[in-house]
Amino acid sequence: MAWYAYCIGEKQAFPELARHRKPVPLELVHGVSGNQVFLYPASDLAVVVSEHNPQEAFNQKSGVDHARVIAECFQHSTVLPFRFGTVFNDDESLRKSIRSNQRQFVTNIDKLRGKTEMHLKIFVDDCASREIDRHLATDGVGREYLSSLRENAARTRERQTRARAVSFQMHRLFLPLDEEVSCRLMENGKMVLDVAHLIDRKYVERYQNKFATTSAAMRQCHMQLSGPWPPYHFVHRLTRGVHAQQPMPARPVTEAPAISMLDSAAAMA
Repeated sequence: MAWYAYCIGEKQAFPELARHRKPVPLELVHGVSGNQVFLYPASDLAVVVSEHNPQEAFNQKSGVDHARVIAECFQHSTVLPFRFGTVFNDDESLRKSIRSNQRQFVTNIDKLRGKTEMHLKIFVDDCASREIDRHLATDGVGREYLSSLRENAARTRERQTRARAVSFQMHRLFLPLDEEVSCRLMENGKMVLDVAHLIDRKYVERYQNKFATTSAAMRQCHMQLSGPWPPYHFVHRLTRGVHAQQPMPARPVTEAPAISMLDSAAAMA
């Protein structure tokens, strides 16, 4: 039987597993393709899975279902999400993966226990960026072309400097335990900073209140907040480079899969 994997949690967080060594249904929770979700015991861990038919294709709803199951488990336990589309061929491949990575999984759960991720999107006007690369699209060489290269490089540095300044300001205001930041340009000439903050779960309300006051004060930016989430970005950081194999979506895996940030989390935001 093939198993579709959602996440790994703490066995002690699920009383259903106290007296069982075989998979136990997680009541009232259904996952990808509407299949019943099970708790698969593995030493001190619980692997959250559902039965999987390899002939069934994944779609956008599958990604949402994947994220929903992880969010449900996060209400009860620290979780390490699997990449969307991770499938184990059979019981043996599932057990082998957990056994070979047991120490790493337990260590990561200890590091993330009691923590959650908050996600900020910050839209910043960047008028200079509207001209970036415009001249580079034209063919040509010579003084004018080299001049445009220098101008665009200068604008890029200015944009990077501004992004770092906003990122630093967010860190100083929210004081997260850890953070992941990325920056990209939109066609309308705005910069978008995607900021993931790792915080203690007990401080979620305080964080939300700080967001409300900050977004009202920073009129030069438009800010969006989502969360609390399972710590997707920070699970990715902890496991980056640990495993040699990266599981591919919609394909079975026979070796130990890496745990990674959930690609479909944005669908739940």
